[in-house]
Amino acid sequence: MIYRVDVQITAPVNHTEVRDRVADAITNLFPEAEVQSHPGELLATCHSMDHFSERLHEQAILDTARGAFFADREGDTFSFDLKKQAAFQGIVNFAVGDGSELGDLHVRVTVHEPDVETFVDHVAPPTEDGRPIDVS
Repeated sequence: MIYRVDVQITAPVNHTEVRDRVADAITNLFPEAEVQSHPGELLATCHSMDHFSERLHEQAILDTARGAFFADREGDTFSFDLKKQAAFQGIVNFAVGDGSELGDLHVRVTVHEPDVETFVDHVAPPTEDGRPIDVS
């Protein structure tokens, strides 16, 4: 199946942070992202979540990811926040509640083909007893 998505990642860059380290936090989870620098923030775009999906499988947090994806869904778009410090280490850690003082990575995914549910099943398949199940 062909997936057509636009992934946009924004990250605040505080005056106490090194801009390159914030960029590394983004590319550690989304290595194909093109990062652009803007005053006070970085904006990155890519068209794949394959590496991110691999990290979700490795960390065995597929159910958590599905919950985060569907919690802030609007039409063909879903959004979620990630802890910047964990991302710098290459670890997926969803941010919930109040944002951290350094700010979080905000990820916005727009699915053009096929649809949000099918794409989420591809990135973070449903599980049974902690193991991914085939939904096709």
